[in-house]
Amino acid sequence: MTTATTGIGLKRLQHLVLWVSNVERSVRFYRDILGFEVKTQSPRAAFLRIPGSPDDHHLGLFEHTGVPGPHEGVARMYHSAWEVGDITDLVRARGRLMEAGALVGSSNHGVSLSLYAKDPDGLEFEIFWTVPGGTSIGTRELDLEGELARRGITT
Repeated sequence: MTTATTGIGLKRLQHLVLWVSNVERSVRFYRDILGFEVKTQSPRAAFLRIPGSPDDHHLGLFEHTGVPGPHEGVARMYHSAWEVGDITDLVRARGRLMEAGALVGSSNHGVSLSLYAKDPDGLEFEIFWTVPGGTSIGTRELDLEGELARRGITT
């Protein structure tokens, strides 16, 4: 019997590098809103990581002045996704994203609860929490307060 192998052994996304129109503005957003820490920064580049991680960086930002904003009719990245460890982290993320005017949507996928937001250059990203023992239900509207109540969590 022959066993077919698929893929190349990928395990996770180690880092993402983005062209941005203003590195300092993007650093403030990813640091102050999402909680990344700055590993290194120069006038036109920055490397950020998730606090407490042994990895060198998770997000690279390179300034490219004159970069046009995202356009739906052009092939481009749709979004990146960052996982949080607890549902209360998702609540905190929602508050910060709303306060920054960056939150653009949310979804309940059964296996995960997700928030969608855009950075200062209009690049979309997802902040999600993996539901322990969750089952895929497609995409539904997220009722975060209802999810908290179901788990007996008050904020």
